[in-house]
Amino acid sequence: MEEKLVPIYLLSGFLESGKTTFLDFTLSADYFQIPGKTILLLCEEGEVEFNEKELEKANVITIIVEKKEDLTPEFLKKINKEYVPHRVVVEYNGMWSVKDFEEMEKPYGWFIDQEITIVDASTFDLYMANMKSIFMEMVKNANMIVFNRCKPTDPLPKYRRGIKVVNPSAEIVFEDEEGEIEDIFKDQEPFDMSQDLIDIPDEDYGIWFVDTMDNPERYDNRKVRFKGRVLKPRGIEAGMIIPGRTAMTCCADDTTFIGYLCYAKNSSEIKEGSWVDVTAIVKIEYRKEYQGQGVVLHGIDIEPCEPLKDEMVYFN
Repeated sequence: MEEKLVPIYLLSGFLESGKTTFLDFTLSADYFQIPGKTILLLCEEGEVEFNEKELEKANVITIIVEKKEDLTPEFLKKINKEYVPHRVVVEYNGMWSVKDFEEMEKPYGWFIDQEITIVDASTFDLYMANMKSIFMEMVKNANMIVFNRCKPTDPLPKYRRGIKVVNPSAEIVFEDEEGEIEDIFKDQEPFDMSQDLIDIPDEDYGIWFVDTMDNPERYDNRKVRFKGRVLKPRGIEAGMIIPGRTAMTCCADDTTFIGYLCYAKNSSEIKEGSWVDVTAIVKIEYRKEYQGQGVVLHGIDIEPCEPLKDEMVYFN
């Protein structure tokens, strides 16, 4: 008997962020007019309402989930048995833990195929100041983050960097107030690439790290210089270190070390935890640690230096 797979499309975001508008457009689009039954689980009621005629046309069955306690494995199994859906779309409540749904036991064959987070740029700073941990949980495993209602004065590069350090592989889209996609990073270079040596200021380490992830070809075979703290994890290849910085992703208790593999001729003399001034050539190479192509630094000059007063890289 052939196994039936039921993809789940999980849409998260705070109240009035534009989730319903995004879903209403998606469900009525031509590319979503595909055979089979779609279950739409509504876990939050906003001001915008769905176009019921379009939902009916697309064979979408809407089920309202009023309380978090109602969204259980048993509830999902009941839906699966009663409706036998081909796919499930979830408009998730912005105040519920996304992790709880990700880890919830699901009916046989059900799997999360895509996670999308919708963000209202006009209220982003307010939510980040008060509910940063909830938001970071939303974007941690998201495939796409859509910032809508963007204005020219919004610090969009800062928003992007803050997300990329938590979820480097996420696609981040910015839309203006008319809904048109803005390519705000087209041809934008955060550093002067005309110089032989790209000297990374201490306060801009996070900008450089994210830009190298997004545009590795920009730095391939270029010489860079920065200060970082050294990690030498167990199993690292002989002659290599990882110089980098600690980034605050959510709160003081939720940090991550960000750095790249680096060949160092004097690696045996460099102690883990020490601070170094690194001058290196950037190479884009395949590494099993990256599970693909990534930035590898080939050290030219790596010397001890004084620790920075504040090691932390901030993205807010």
